[in-house]
Amino acid sequence: MIRTPLRPLARILDARAKGENPDAIERENVAIRNDAMRDKSRARAERRLMILAFGFFIAFSVIGARMGTLAASTPTEPRTAAGGSDITAQRADILDRNGRILATNMLTHSLYAQPRDMVDPVHAATELAAIFPELDAKSLERRFTDGRSFLWVRKVLSPEQMQKVHEIGDPGLYFGPREMRLYPNGDLAAHVLGGAAFGAEGVDSAEVIGTAGIEKQLDARLRDPAQSSNPLTLSIDLTLQANVEEVLATGVKTLQARGAAAILMDAHSGEVLAMASLPTFDPNDRGALDPQVDPSDNPLFNRAVQGVYELGSTFKIFAVAQAMDLGLVTPETQVDTKQPFYYDGFRINEFDGHNYGPTKSVADIIAVSSNIGAAHIGLMIGPERQQAFLKTMGLLDPPQIELFEAASARALVPKNWSNIVTITASYGHGISTSMLNLAAGYATLANGGLKVTPTLLHAASHPQGPRIVSQATSYACIQMMRRVVTDGTATFADVPGYEVAGKTGTAEKPKKHGVGYDHDKVINTFASVFPASDPKYVLVVTMDEPVETAGLKPRRTAGYTAVPVAGEIIRRVGPLLGLRPKMDGAALGGMVAVKDPVAQE
Repeated sequence: MIRTPLRPLARILDARAKGENPDAIERENVAIRNDAMRDKSRARAERRLMILAFGFFIAFSVIGARMGTLAASTPTEPRTAAGGSDITAQRADILDRNGRILATNMLTHSLYAQPRDMVDPVHAATELAAIFPELDAKSLERRFTDGRSFLWVRKVLSPEQMQKVHEIGDPGLYFGPREMRLYPNGDLAAHVLGGAAFGAEGVDSAEVIGTAGIEKQLDARLRDPAQSSNPLTLSIDLTLQANVEEVLATGVKTLQARGAAAILMDAHSGEVLAMASLPTFDPNDRGALDPQVDPSDNPLFNRAVQGVYELGSTFKIFAVAQAMDLGLVTPETQVDTKQPFYYDGFRINEFDGHNYGPTKSVADIIAVSSNIGAAHIGLMIGPERQQAFLKTMGLLDPPQIELFEAASARALVPKNWSNIVTITASYGHGISTSMLNLAAGYATLANGGLKVTPTLLHAASHPQGPRIVSQATSYACIQMMRRVVTDGTATFADVPGYEVAGKTGTAEKPKKHGVGYDHDKVINTFASVFPASDPKYVLVVTMDEPVETAGLKPRRTAGYTAVPVAGEIIRRVGPLLGLRPKMDGAALGGMVAVKDPVAQE
């Protein structure tokens, strides 16, 4: 840029020559320069104003377009997070074998707050505490006013609670729709179902995940969107389950037992028709395990699957079955039962000091439940063969069933399977296993010798297991167990017309602190098969520390505790299973004679 000098020399000289004032030339040039600078600044300002006006126009156009879009769209609640994938809330129903609902979903609402939108946080906190007694008004008020932008108040609301919150009228309280898991039958089959809880959560949906039982074991299948409309059908029969639980609960109360469990199973397919464990819980309001309490006393503990116990004389039939299958004995074979019997410094005793004479037939050993006879049969078999047989039967492994807890129920087995272990294992001591394994073992003996794998899933057919014992051995075992009910230790289970066969077991509980057993604390078991002429079902009942006090002195054996409970269950479920009783000409209302079940169990 070429600047014009304020006092150009030529003009100054010319002005002086003419007698004019040279300063006028300078003032004129200053004015011209100021005018040029003013024009330039005005042009620059006009350009900036145009740019600013255009920017405002674009911004207000975008805002107006967005407001128009929001006004034309369906309003939605804000989400707690901007990113992430959508939450899959739908979960497949669970049905019993007859199509009755065991678990389903129910539409409900959650309650959350956005404190920045609240008009009167103090009033809202007070009203919410009145609606939900478990909430503290002061704590809510503090959280409403500490500057946070989002706050969960309640994950699930009933319609009545939702209406009361509506009546508070604070615009900072919001409702979010969600599905929750509902168990319409309350605590019925609670240990089978397990329970569910909320996983990933948003304000307009929540993920439902399994927390225990079959809900957790088959969680992926139940949450699969492709199968959400395809219910999961269990083998459980709701009517049978209700009857089993009712009788079992009555038995626990009457016999002052610490707890109890029962399993009703199809002897051929392995389908579990009923599984009960007491004490129980409501999966709609499932609590948590208290680490300070013995797990076996917690209602969440599934005694039928998680509990591993010494199951006493119920194991004697396994020793006899293996010995017969190996050709070592027949039901008529005479076995040494004379006392005293010592082995490696250990004395093998009979219950209550009974002496069954120098010998007994194998069938009689089962009928009177002789420990010494079973011990001699075990020694005939030998440690290696006995251990292999019990493992093949599945008695030394965790239960195989569709329950999350099953994998943790590991059998307690001695590391060194010596001859003395063989002796004690022959009558159900020294090893502990799950009663579900026991039920599967009895089903294997009942169905002709084919191994049974328990299942909670109903199907038209199930794969046939390998043969464990021969049909002849299976038949002989059932006949011997029938004698236990008609003439032995389980006469209180001789339900007219249903030909019950079974074996009792009374096992003293190991002391919690120290070596040995507590003689006044027992686990009583009755494992049964019915009808004996055509075995179809297996029922196992176990009671923890029961005592029968109707007599002159307390009685704690299975014959007086687990057996009557099992008999009543069979009396209830037999007609429901479609079994027609064989009355042998006796009147339906006739008296049933029973013998005193005092033999060793």
